[in-house]
Amino acid sequence: MKKLSVAVSLAVLALVAAACGTSGGGDSAAKAGSSTGFSAPDLPKLDKLGAGEGKLSVLAWPGYAEDGSNDPKVDWVTPFEKQTGCQVTVKTFGTSDEAVTLMKTGQYDVVSASGDATLRLIAGGQVEPVNTDLVPNYADVYSFLKNRPWNSVNGQMYGIPHGWGANLLMWRTDKVKPAPTSWSVVFDANSPYKGTVTAYDSPIYIADAAMYLMATKPDLGIKNPYALDDKQFAATVDLLKTQKTLVSEYWSDYLKEVQAFTSANSVVGTTWQVIANVATGEKVPVQVTVPTEGVTGWSDTWMVSATSKHKNCAYQWLNHIISPQANAAVAEYFGEAPANGKACALTADKSHCTTYHAGDATYAQKIWYWTTPIAQCLDGRTDVKCTDYSKWTQAWTQIKG
Repeated sequence: MKKLSVAVSLAVLALVAAACGTSGGGDSAAKAGSSTGFSAPDLPKLDKLGAGEGKLSVLAWPGYAEDGSNDPKVDWVTPFEKQTGCQVTVKTFGTSDEAVTLMKTGQYDVVSASGDATLRLIAGGQVEPVNTDLVPNYADVYSFLKNRPWNSVNGQMYGIPHGWGANLLMWRTDKVKPAPTSWSVVFDANSPYKGTVTAYDSPIYIADAAMYLMATKPDLGIKNPYALDDKQFAATVDLLKTQKTLVSEYWSDYLKEVQAFTSANSVVGTTWQVIANVATGEKVPVQVTVPTEGVTGWSDTWMVSATSKHKNCAYQWLNHIISPQANAAVAEYFGEAPANGKACALTADKSHCTTYHAGDATYAQKIWYWTTPIAQCLDGRTDVKCTDYSKWTQAWTQIKG
C-alpha cells in the first residue's frame, strides 16, 4: 500500500473518526490468562471447514474492510472475493454500542469487535467460540494478543486479534514544560494546564482515571481498571468530576483533536499515535509518552456470528484479514499496530511497525486494553459485584454534565 501523505491521512481520519471511539481490549497484557469470573453461553465452534457459501456479510469499523469504493488504491476485499468466491457486503458502524445492536439482528456473519463490545457479544450469545486451528494465519499472531480477557473465556478464543494501539499522553512541547511523565497533568486539580486539558469522550475513559488511582491511591485496592466495586467506582467518578474543571473539550473525533492542538485550545491530554503523527506532519510541536502509571489501549477482534449461515466464508475472511498482506494494509491505512508479525515486512512505510511498537511485548505489557466492565469482577473477586457498562454509561453522562 502506498504510504499516506498528511493530506490523505487527514482524509482517513475523517473517515474513521469514530472508529476507535470505543475500540479495544481489556486487562493488562502483563496479566496472563483469559477472563475470570465470567460465564459464557455453551455454544459449539466450527469443527471443520467446508466449501464457501458464496456470500459474506461484514460488520466493521470504517477503514477495516475497504473494497476500493473510498479509494481505488485501498482494497483488500476484492482480492478476497476473487480468491474465495465469497461475495462481500460491508456495513460500517460508528460506536461499539451500535455494533452490539446490529449484531443482535442476526444479519451479519462477522464483526470487528472492540474490547468494550466483545464480552457483551459473548454473554449475549451473538458470537460463538472460534476454532483457531481452522485459521492458518493465526499461528503468526503475536502471542501477547492471544487468550486475553477481551477475546477469550477460560482459555477459549472467541475471535482473531486484528490490530492494537495505546492511548498515549500528548502535549505541546512549546506550552507544556517540563515534559510530563505522569497523568497527573490531566487529573490533578492543581494542574497548571487548567482549561487546556483534553480527555477522550467515552464511558470507557473511566478506566483511565481508575488506572491513575490504582497507582496513586493504592488504598482503594484497584487491581484492574475495568473491575471496580461501588467504592472504587465512586472514587473514580469523583476524580473525573474534578477533572472536568480542567478540560477544554472532550474529543472522539481525530480531526477535532488535531485542530485543538493546532490552535493550542488543548495543550495536553490523551491521544493515539496516529493523531500525533498527523499533528507532527502539520508542524504542530507535539510529543507523546507512556506515563509512569501506564496506559489504556485497544486490541480489536474479528468474531463470528453464532447465527451465521456463511461460516465457511466467515472463516476464510478471518484468515484473509490477518494474512500478512491484508493486515499490513489495514494497519497502515487505519493507523495501528498489526496483529500478524509477518505484516511488518509488507508495510509501505518501513518504520510503521517501529512507530506503532508492533511486536514489542514489553511495550504491550504497559497497556490495560479496553474491555467490557461487567458485574462479575474481571479481577477474580467473588465477594463483591463490580459496576457494569450500563452504570459506566450513566456515570459518564453525569460527569460531563
